[in-house]
Amino acid sequence: MVKYGEDLLDLKFVWDLIKENSNLSKHGVSFHEAIETFYDLLGFSVEDKRHSLIEQRYLWVGRSKKDRILTTRYTFRGETIRIFGSAEWREFRMQYYEKTKIK
Repeated sequence: MVKYGEDLLDLKFVWDLIKENSNLSKHGVSFHEAIETFYDLLGFSVEDKRHSLIEQRYLWVGRSKKDRILTTRYTFRGETIRIFGSAEWREFRMQYYEKTKIK
């Protein structure tokens, strides 16, 4: 079963409900919280070369409303963003702070 998220600011999201439940259990992150990070103006994207064998996949790093720095795995399906997973990963949290610190 596929879940369609909110259509905010012309961004459309889709994900698998079973995958979201698994992600919530494993990482404590819902895909609704992951979506919040896409609206972080300081957020950034990195190509996910490790998982890009069949299609281009990306990692989005951004801050959620709960003030957590999340890394979300996703791809584009047309104009829709398909989410595969999201978690707090130390490596990308450090990159976020490095890229967003005031100089």
